[in-house]
Amino acid sequence: MRFAAVLNKEGGTLRTIDLSAFTDRMRQTLEAAGHSIDIDIVAGKDVVATLDRIASKHSVDIVLAGGGDGTISAAAARLMGRKKALAILPAGTMNLFARGLSIPQALDAAVKSFADGEVIAVDMATANGKPFVHQFSIGMHAKMVQLRQTMEFGSRLGKMRASVKAAWAAINNPSAMKVTLTIGEAEIVTRTTGIGVTNNLFGEGHLPYADNPAGGVLGIYVTVARRRGELVRFLFDVARGKWRDSEHVEIHQADRVILKVHSAKKRRAVMDGELVGLDRETTVEIHPGALNVLVPARAVQAEAA
Repeated sequence: MRFAAVLNKEGGTLRTIDLSAFTDRMRQTLEAAGHSIDIDIVAGKDVVATLDRIASKHSVDIVLAGGGDGTISAAAARLMGRKKALAILPAGTMNLFARGLSIPQALDAAVKSFADGEVIAVDMATANGKPFVHQFSIGMHAKMVQLRQTMEFGSRLGKMRASVKAAWAAINNPSAMKVTLTIGEAEIVTRTTGIGVTNNLFGEGHLPYADNPAGGVLGIYVTVARRRGELVRFLFDVARGKWRDSEHVEIHQADRVILKVHSAKKRRAVMDGELVGLDRETTVEIHPGALNVLVPARAVQAEAA
């Protein structure tokens, strides 16, 4: 296969390693397996333009994207509905979409898994037409990300510490919002501190990612916790992957949901880890099989079993 790699040198763990040595090993690993690869190492501001250029090339079979959530999401958006496949180099903080695809978390191990990997089709979702691969959320999560952006951190561990501080600050000053959810024929009006809509339902007993990335449904998670103690317990349940056991979240599933926020206050949303503007009304839809991804061969075998 013909690979084209786009590595964001400012994204995730890629900014902390010897990129020259790593790309040499990546080239050797893939070429030894009979593949070819071109590698672009770019600054964050040039990632989108580089992805646009590579996604339009007929000579490329696999776009290998390396960086944080924003880089992976941008690559997936450009490959949605195309024959080209995405290979994810898990260089972000949590790498939740990559975990759902059973991609090894160590960079060199991920590259080795691509050498004999297989292409499968998985789902994507859109929020008012804008694609995402993991989650669209409003409320407390958006507030946490906004607070974290005001903090300085220079490493993956530093980002995790900043996330904890931001979460604590958000918990100490929670605010509820009135939202109408339209799911099929049902209309639900609720006051909530947060809603997350996910590309497939999260699995149980681990970090929040989908066990089945081709399940064909949105997961709709409505936080009913409002007080500080309830929010602490809710976040503890999230960290342990105890969604179904938590009394502080309502879970729905559908192929389409409309969120209408009843607030004069201008709010933000988080889409695949990035802050975006929040429209008064947002339609979120699942798109089954819309993205081709390269995954380890053992992941395909496990799914077949």
